[in-house]
Amino acid sequence: MNIRRRQKDKPEVYTSSLNDILFILVMFFLIVSTLANPNIVKVNNPKGQKDTKVKQNIVVSIDKDQKIYVGQNEVPNMNALDTVLMTEVNKIRTTVDTPSVVINADTVAYYGQVFHIMQAAKRAGARVVANVQ
Repeated sequence: MNIRRRQKDKPEVYTSSLNDILFILVMFFLIVSTLANPNIVKVNNPKGQKDTKVKQNIVVSIDKDQKIYVGQNEVPNMNALDTVLMTEVNKIRTTVDTPSVVINADTVAYYGQVFHIMQAAKRAGARVVANVQ
């Protein structure tokens, strides 16, 4: 008597389409990440001669209506600017030794406000950079 065992099929998972989907997702996230811009507040920057780049840790923007923004949050008045900048610098200081404050001011912004932001950033212990085009 010849008794043979029946060969059982082993379950398989086909992953050929998974590779295509993962490739498309990676390409999508790469493209989207290059489109992200930290300068959300639209301002008209003055023209400059030098082309230097700095990592934008904290962005302070002044728009044409003389409103001041730290990142995307509007600062209610100039007196609150010192405390807001100090908290942002201390937050960044946990990861970076010398944080940079980038001033993104419109061409019609008052120079006194820009100077006040520079002084507040220096008091907070950050490096100050003015953004020009």
